[in-house]
Amino acid sequence: MKTIDELLAEGVAGQRVFVRADLNVPLDGTTITDDGRIRAVLPTVKALVEADAKVVVASHLGRPKGAPDPAFSLLPAAERLGELLGAPVAFAQDTVGPAAHDAVDGLQPGQVAVIENLRFNAGETSKDDTERGEFADQLAALADVYVGDGFGAVHRKHASVYDLPARLPHYAGYLIATEVGVLKKLTDEVQRPYVVALGGAKVSDKLAVIDELLGKADRILIGGGMAYTFLKAKGHEVGASLLQEDQIPAVLEYIERAEKTGVELVLPVDAVVAPAFPDLKTKAPADATTVAADAIPADRMGLDIGPASGKLYASKITDAATVFWNGPMGVFEHPDFAEGTKAVAQALLDSPAFTVVGGGDSAAAVRLLGFDETAFGHISTGGGASLEYLEGKTLPGLAALEDSTA
Repeated sequence: MKTIDELLAEGVAGQRVFVRADLNVPLDGTTITDDGRIRAVLPTVKALVEADAKVVVASHLGRPKGAPDPAFSLLPAAERLGELLGAPVAFAQDTVGPAAHDAVDGLQPGQVAVIENLRFNAGETSKDDTERGEFADQLAALADVYVGDGFGAVHRKHASVYDLPARLPHYAGYLIATEVGVLKKLTDEVQRPYVVALGGAKVSDKLAVIDELLGKADRILIGGGMAYTFLKAKGHEVGASLLQEDQIPAVLEYIERAEKTGVELVLPVDAVVAPAFPDLKTKAPADATTVAADAIPADRMGLDIGPASGKLYASKITDAATVFWNGPMGVFEHPDFAEGTKAVAQALLDSPAFTVVGGGDSAAAVRLLGFDETAFGHISTGGGASLEYLEGKTLPGLAALEDSTA
């Protein structure tokens, strides 16, 4: 995989460089609530600007249905990118139409343009190779060189991620190079003890990575909504908690495998429960109480691991050499159910281990709860991509960058 440093060494002044970024930021209307993904691509964009390239930044945002939708416009992200760069950023109101070509044609060396949401064109996400390829051809007309730096999208076989690199000289940006280097430390170069903390809502989202980690991790700590399926599999009452009963057979198999292989599988010993899911907008008190994990009342739902579980999980991280955390321990957006996630995050900070926060909600939790991002070993920008890498899957966007034929 050729990197941006090689591109810069070759010289890029005056060339149109297409940067596939991940500007898929959360929005409240038109207000960005977390600009972490925009800041993550800054090193690559700044390096190209300083090298006098004409930089064309592209990304998706949300899940529009292949047609323009003002609710998913990249304009707020483009404006924020300009603020962070300290320089004007042109914005094209289409992806490959007249506005995009005018914006790119108007660039001077060292200037940046952002084109509109790639998913406003059905070709971006099409499962039809021809349709996707035609859109990639249109995108290629906007550039001379391709730089992939949208790690959060490399697990998607989309036109701008998979097909476009085959049409242009292509390089990995600084973010992707960093992410791949970190993930190798979690797969090929692991320092032990290796502890994995998994949370989030659905156990089905994590089955494949648990399957892979049972052969690699020393300890797996289970929290979040997915924990209740594990507790149910152990025969415990989980009340009205999130439960995927159809996953219980798979969970039972993993529990048995963990015992046979000597992997320590750690479940909550207590839970913070409430009668209903909390109001995340008003953050009104939720009538929260703490109960033993095997005694959740029938009319209550578990919404966080309890304080004893938080201390237990922290103790399991203390002696680790490597820690990977993906998924919050509870509904961290509400103060009544944030303590479990705080406990795990603090344990990572207190540990001398190499610590990786696996993107998505975990990264959002770190920021929302006020932790110093720089104190962690690495905060990934792509939760889904990092999980699929750990599962051993081939990621289309990385495979395209590794292909040397273009």
